[in-house]
Amino acid sequence: MTNDVIKEAVAKQQSGDRKLVADNTILGKVMTFNIGEQVYGIEIQHVVEIIGMQRITKVPHVPDYIKGIINVRSKVVPVIDIRTRFGKPEIPVTSHTCIITLSFNETSVGIIVDNVANVEDIHSSDISATPENKNVNTNAFIQYMIRSDDNSEQTKLILDVAKLLDEQEA
Repeated sequence: MTNDVIKEAVAKQQSGDRKLVADNTILGKVMTFNIGEQVYGIEIQHVVEIIGMQRITKVPHVPDYIKGIINVRSKVVPVIDIRTRFGKPEIPVTSHTCIITLSFNETSVGIIVDNVANVEDIHSSDISATPENKNVNTNAFIQYMIRSDDNSEQTKLILDVAKLLDEQEA
């Protein structure tokens, strides 16, 4: 339900519907996290929990961005390193590095992030579609963007969980 409302808001914003911008309704929530200096987000309905780093069991013959599997409450969960998935260099684990476990279409997966930032409302006036130009929008994992509600002018890139988990998008 929430995802359909957000998709409709993105489509209206992209078409230039200024009525939506004037209506500053809350469309949902996102959990934001950092990968380097960039802030990313995932719609909250996909987030199960945040856990600290733990021993990851390596699995042979998987893409390099899949670091292995962990056991979360007697459930095997594959773990994706977002840095590697996005083609960024790996960095050493810090006390802020954590795993966000996600659920999508009855699939559970963990993603390694540099640190979790916040849970924020998605306001209709802050939402933006990604650029249509293929040369600009090279990150196929971005579903839409939201402008920051603080004065930092930071744009938050909201990830498309389906594409993030799809091996064909690698």
